[in-house]
Amino acid sequence: MAGGAKPAAEVAKPPAVAMPAAKAEGNPALRMMGLPRFRARLPSRNWLIFLSITGSFTTALLYDRNQKKKAQKKWCDLVSHLARETLPVTQLPRRFTIFLAAPPGDGLRSAREYFQEYVKPVLVAAAVEWEVVEGRREGDVRAGLAERVRKLRRKNGEKPPVDSEEPEEDLVQGIQEKAGIRPSSDLEGDLIIGRHTWKEYVRGLHEGWLGPLHPPDPPPIPISATALVSEPSLEDPNSDLTAEQATASESGGAPASTPSTEAPPPPPKPVTPIPPYISPSQYSRSPLASTAPRTLKPAAALPFPHILGILNTPIRTYRYLTQRHLADEVGHIVADMVLAKSTRPFSAELDFASSIDPDSPTASLSSGEDQSDVGPGAVIAGRSCWEQQGVYLDEEKEWHKAAHKPNPPGEEGKERVWLEDMVIDERIGQRMTTFVNSMASDEQLQRIAEEHSLQAADRQRHPSWVESIKLWTGFSENDGRVRGWEQGSVGNEHE
Repeated sequence: MAGGAKPAAEVAKPPAVAMPAAKAEGNPALRMMGLPRFRARLPSRNWLIFLSITGSFTTALLYDRNQKKKAQKKWCDLVSHLARETLPVTQLPRRFTIFLAAPPGDGLRSAREYFQEYVKPVLVAAAVEWEVVEGRREGDVRAGLAERVRKLRRKNGEKPPVDSEEPEEDLVQGIQEKAGIRPSSDLEGDLIIGRHTWKEYVRGLHEGWLGPLHPPDPPPIPISATALVSEPSLEDPNSDLTAEQATASESGGAPASTPSTEAPPPPPKPVTPIPPYISPSQYSRSPLASTAPRTLKPAAALPFPHILGILNTPIRTYRYLTQRHLADEVGHIVADMVLAKSTRPFSAELDFASSIDPDSPTASLSSGEDQSDVGPGAVIAGRSCWEQQGVYLDEEKEWHKAAHKPNPPGEEGKERVWLEDMVIDERIGQRMTTFVNSMASDEQLQRIAEEHSLQAADRQRHPSWVESIKLWTGFSENDGRVRGWEQGSVGNEHE
């Protein structure tokens, strides 16, 4: 190379071009926190399906619960004035009796939740007391009510047989009578939850007022089932008596007692529920109690829709999302019961839909009963027209299949209140009463609706901070007022 000549490699090398720096994507603060970059894009097909289903279900649920609270508040406000009334110190508050039982195929928890959710709020708003009679299995409510009626008959003067014990006096009631405390003069009564409890309630009334005060004699034990005791033989090695004991018994002496190593048998468990004192086929032949009043305590029944089974999931889901209708119906019945000032007897000429053919020769018979056992005073569902027999009759179709199965072999005589038809004796059916819907409740409902409308108009004139934010952002109903974010573009800014 001559002089300052450069190598060929250096001559062919292109000039270096500065590469542009990589542009940071997204918010640097979020990127430093490790959060991904969120892009505004439509969700995928699967996400749209998921969000639409969950969103629709959540919206329906929230709407139903909101309307349910409004319905319960309406009926609670209707009876709330009773809680502000003064009560004399020598008078007890009103007291209602609540009858509830475990529905067929389920436990008692569902019935308790029903009472806590639908019935209790109205009773608390009216400041009334209540007493709950629960039944864990079929027949408990019937046995409990029948025993209450028998206790009332003894208290009113009917004496039980000499061989039975006299019931003890209620200490609390005795103290109240000595102190001069009198019961409430307002109308009181019974509240029955569900068709299954209603059937036991009616059966318990008949047993209490038509049955005896003492339990019937147990049926005789058949001879084939009794163990025949034979005289022990001295030649039998398995004999209970030894030779020495036999000799002592022959000579007139007492046999020597031998120590026993076997533990005594445990006492037998009480039978629950208590067997009925009288069967429906004996109603017409049984005399009415001499202390029976002309009219019984008024009773009101509540609907208790309860269905089980995986195949009934659509029905259960619909009822779960429409509890507002049940809350409004139950609240109406309980409010009418609390506000009622009078009663009426049950009607004996009310037609209702029945699954029993009235033209059938067995339509007037209960399950497993003989035609000769049913007298003219007893009326059977299917041919009779008693109003009590048609109370929430449609609920029986939704009962668990176990409630419709007949008794297994060997238990033909077991009581089946839910399965058997309801039998109404004319003497008891005419004495049963129910509450009369108060005309004042409609006027009070109208007054409450007017108060709610006035409160809504007042909230519109003086909105809360939530309504103010909705109005400013444009999510509230606009009545011509300027939104907050539009106020800057209205008028002249120099004014």
